[in-house]
Amino acid sequence: MRPMLASPGTHVPTGDEWAHEVKWDGMRILADSAGYGDRGRYRLTSRNDNDVTGAWPDVAEGLREMRGLRRRDMLVDGEIIAVNDAGVPDFRTLQERMHVRRASSVQRLVTTVPVTFMVFDLLRLDGDDLTAEPLATRRARLAEVLDGSPWQVPASYDDGQMLHDATRQQGLEGIVSKRLSSTYRPGERSPHWQKFAHRTRGSYVVGGWRPQEGTSDRLASLLVGEPTPAGLMFRGRVGSGIAAKQSKVLTEAVEGLARTDSPFADEVPRVDAKGTFWLDPVLVVEVDSHGRGERLRQPSFQGLRTDVSPEDL
Repeated sequence: MRPMLASPGTHVPTGDEWAHEVKWDGMRILADSAGYGDRGRYRLTSRNDNDVTGAWPDVAEGLREMRGLRRRDMLVDGEIIAVNDAGVPDFRTLQERMHVRRASSVQRLVTTVPVTFMVFDLLRLDGDDLTAEPLATRRARLAEVLDGSPWQVPASYDDGQMLHDATRQQGLEGIVSKRLSSTYRPGERSPHWQKFAHRTRGSYVVGGWRPQEGTSDRLASLLVGEPTPAGLMFRGRVGSGIAAKQSKVLTEAVEGLARTDSPFADEVPRVDAKGTFWLDPVLVVEVDSHGRGERLRQPSFQGLRTDVSPEDL
């Protein structure tokens, strides 16, 4: 199953039929107890339905010591977050754990990069499918069933504009407004859920990379594009945010993806194409910028998205 998604909003909705939550800067996760019996363990899947249980043992086994919850069958939707040195959820901090699979390294990172699972929806409980129930019902049951657990149920607010202003002041990513009558539609991007981000962030497909000037193997920037009905359209070159650590991760990721021609459907400007090593368009990265359009303005690399595929964009 893939999670339900929010549509970009233009104006924060008002009225009693809407509830508003913080938009978390993390990794979307569905946690399912099916197949684990009463052991209090969960199978975790990412937004593109990949099994990522091994990367997050502290989340997957988060309810193991909760006697009452161990015996309950549940499927929940939420976001794994990690906070930076300023105490703010930060996707870049989470990146330190997202790509690690070696058990010994994962266990070390559980301590050095602690995470929190923010659970905001309940899709199944004790064998009952709740996706056809209104959000108000699902949220009420979620708060009851996870009361006192290590997993956190984030607060929901009536005043969306107040929350929007407060999250901006606190340096958070934004808010999500949800219609209280909305049912859960797996894999769909619904107008009944609307997202309002404070900064322009998006996921883009990598079509090539360029080395640092004077070298041939030190990855310094990426050429990224946006999937459209006409093909992958070039959106810009991203170099900011790619330091030595990020360069190493990306160098490993692009290995074996080389091709001889550009994967972009439109023409890449000569200044960007010069010295570029073209790639099969299968990698997705997160980018911050000062605007979305035909070209990204002052883009900054935020991380590699192994939880998202080009088909999801």
